Amino acid sequence: MEPIKQEQYSILVVEDDKEIRNGIEIFLRSQGYEVYQAADGIEGLEMIKQHEIHLAIVDIMMPRMNGITMTMELRKEHEFPVIMLSAKSEETDKVIGLNIGADDYVTKPFTPLELMARVNSQLRRYTRFKNKSQTVVENDRIHILGGLELNEDTVELTVDGKPVKLTPIEYKIVLLLMKNPGKVFSAEEIYERVWNEMAINTDTIMVHVKNIRDKIEINPKEPKYLKVVWGVGYKMEKQP
Repeated sequence: MEPIKQEQYSILVVEDDKEIRNGIEIFLRSQGYEVYQAADGIEGLEMIKQHEIHLAIVDIMMPRMNGITMTMELRKEHEFPVIMLSAKSEETDKVIGLNIGADDYVTKPFTPLELMARVNSQLRRYTRFKNKSQTVVENDRIHILGGLELNEDTVELTVDGKPVKLTPIEYKIVLLLMKNPGKVFSAEEIYERVWNEMAINTDTIMVHVKNIRDKIEINPKEPKYLKVVWGVGYKMEKQP
């Protein structure tokens, strides 16, 4: 696993608690990252306009504009990873955050090492996704499953010829399942393969699967492609 070159990345910390915000910045800067701060979602969106941001750490509960609304707004134009900060009492908001485009979450209180592990993991995945999307090769690697067509080299998914916009996480999950049609993967297996680390957040898989279904299925409640094998895991159904 190649090391992350922290000095190449700018991280935005959006948190209304100044002490927490400053603490995160101090630790991130000690690891070589460039860090920008914002006290609420409105300030956060302004910082994104002013600077090139590679990852945002966003608190859910903030005045003026909360983290969920901010993430919805930034997702209209930006694909960089978003890690949400949440209190244990904000479980519902946490799921909503994942539904509208956040990539991961960390529950307060957290250790600096836990946050750094999530930051490094998300940046590594995002960098690979961006590099692959900018690479053009002569022999495309295309996976076709019925009306689904995924091109690994252009990082594009179409459903019945219509392009589908995926987040980097969603792309990795779809790629894994489409490369192995009919094979059932447990939530733990998907997490370990996509996140490249031991499963610690398998609940997020369920949310991401729902998001993918909403994008690729005509009727997400009766999926044609992405199936659940109850008590076992998930698979991309082989098509006749």
